[in-house]
Amino acid sequence: MASTPAGIIEILKRSSIPIAGQHAVVVGRSDIVGKPAAMLLLHEHATVTICHSKTRDLAAVTRQADILVAAIGRPGFITPEMVKPGATIIDVGINRITEPAEFSRFFTGGGIPVDVKRVNSFAEKGTTLVGDVDPHAFALSSAYTPVPGGVGPLTIAMLMSNTVRAARLRRGLL
Repeated sequence: MASTPAGIIEILKRSSIPIAGQHAVVVGRSDIVGKPAAMLLLHEHATVTICHSKTRDLAAVTRQADILVAAIGRPGFITPEMVKPGATIIDVGINRITEPAEFSRFFTGGGIPVDVKRVNSFAEKGTTLVGDVDPHAFALSSAYTPVPGGVGPLTIAMLMSNTVRAARLRRGLL
């Protein structure tokens, strides 16, 4: 099973976020994350819509999502206008930004608390990681995964789980 999509399902289940009967919108159609995530959500009885950057009126589709999975590979692509209030946001993106103007757009003002640690780190290193969701959109959600520290650690855990399962299969223990 693909590690990142499995991690997404694990996060939802361990956070007691209902999946069955929910409308899940996956933004991104990659063979590694988007499509497998959509299939796993379907397997959990969600109604799933797969979108991409060329989807006509993407914001109208994403605003219908009870569970919004952003896996498009563009920093801050999902804006607050694209999020249904109360939705669960799963941000899979890992994007490195280096431009001060872009950093300022995401992390200063606009009603989000200033993350002093991130501001100081950016000032020192000139780079930071951001997801595919504009941080301002998280205020609308009922739950969300941060970047860094959200889906990434679960991807690693699922990779380890897959490795143990493969070893057990090889030894005939399953």
